[in-house]
Amino acid sequence: MKTRTSQQNRAMHLYFDHLADELNLAGMDMKKVIQVDIPWTPYNIKEFLWRPIQRSMFGKISTTKLSTKDIDKIYDTINRVISERTGVHVAFPSVEELREEIC
Repeated sequence: MKTRTSQQNRAMHLYFDHLADELNLAGMDMKKVIQVDIPWTPYNIKEFLWRPIQRSMFGKISTTKLSTKDIDKIYDTINRVISERTGVHVAFPSVEELREEIC
């Protein structure tokens, strides 16, 4: 099984950053989405959205054990649920966006 690439790892963390920013801009604190009055951060995106869905879907605790397809499926699930509940949509970072982040 092919595990995540370094680009996918960077893309996941950039996605956590972007989603936290967009949810905060939309006034969607964690309480409104998951019943806790805490502003979104990349850390809580990973720990309270990404990782529980990852565990539920694939039984994997560490993101280092995810395959490239696992990441796509987790993103699609989070994106669908967040979009339906909040109207916020954040695209998964592209290779070009990752390159821009490095510069």
